[in-house]
Amino acid sequence: MPTDAQTPQSAQTAHLVDQLDPATTALLTVECQNGVVGPDSALPELAEAARTSGALAKVARLTAAAHEAGVQVLHAVAERRPDGRGSNHNARLFRAAGQLPVQQLTGTTAVRIADPIPVSDEDLVVRRLHGLSPIAGTEVDALLRNLGVCNVVVVGVSANVAIPNAVFDAVNLGYTAVVPADAIAGVPAEYTPAMVRNTLALVATVTSTDAVLTCWKRSPRLR
Repeated sequence: MPTDAQTPQSAQTAHLVDQLDPATTALLTVECQNGVVGPDSALPELAEAARTSGALAKVARLTAAAHEAGVQVLHAVAERRPDGRGSNHNARLFRAAGQLPVQQLTGTTAVRIADPIPVSDEDLVVRRLHGLSPIAGTEVDALLRNLGVCNVVVVGVSANVAIPNAVFDAVNLGYTAVVPADAIAGVPAEYTPAMVRNTLALVATVTSTDAVLTCWKRSPRLR
């Protein structure tokens, strides 16, 4: 008979603890900026989903816990120059974004990290002017490797585009991706759990905010 420590649930918990070791883990918040999830969002339906689902509040809890546990935090921000130079125009999404009343312009309040997510001096903010991914074509990979990171916890928005891009890119680059499913949001609301179940669960460790917080509470601050 297996002991309690050998039960599938115990084994799963132990595996998650290993994947969330603060010494080798980073928390990546994706597009959690005022112009996307804030009160004056360019995408009010997405902002509403992030808030009413509790995802934004959970991102804030995870960020605070990461600071406490010594987990490196990176904030991936999407922005564009006022003249649009270097930004994509090769998809419907980009063309529509260029017509929105709120623009994610460099240096404006729209590209600041949204409340209630805390930002510390040790956090890294990675800004991109092009593309769909918070990782591909940005400094994220180099920064993570220089920090000795091999596990990336991905949270934020949107479950429609940027989150799956981040997870796929992390996995393709050799990182282990961990997704607290209740800390991401997309539209419509029912799309997010379907995408997690049928797509992200195939390539990432899908878990919950509480499970991640429990693991980090067990870990002393290592940084």
